[in-house]
Amino acid sequence: MDALVEFGFSIISTFFGYLLAEVDLLVKVLLCFILADYISGLLASFYLGKSNTQLSFKEITPKIAILIIVAIAHQIDLILGMHNTMRDAVIFFYLTNELIDILENFVQMGMKVPDILKNFIALFDSKSKKEDEKSDEKKD
Repeated sequence: MDALVEFGFSIISTFFGYLLAEVDLLVKVLLCFILADYISGLLASFYLGKSNTQLSFKEITPKIAILIIVAIAHQIDLILGMHNTMRDAVIFFYLTNELIDILENFVQMGMKVPDILKNFIALFDSKSKKEDEKSDEKKD
């Protein structure tokens, strides 16, 4: 059974590796943020008394869509001969969105959010804009 699980994991890893380029730190952080947003959303739903199975499944769909959009951006990078420029810009965009969502979920639960985390939103947003500018320069 363990060999089957390892085989399945290696197939999935290979598939995502092909679609998303190498699974580097940026992809790992994006996956971590996606998971954290999903879990914090579930926690906020439970806290507010709005939890149900259909709602939790409905929240998975946009997370899968994020990975598809990142994969598309990587394929465009391959076509244009850019090394992950567009993919990285898209990842920074979604890192910003996921962080905002995570913080909003915690605020809904009455928690205070450290200012340093709020500052990361501006940092990710500026990184995303820089990656967009690099992408525009390479197109010219």
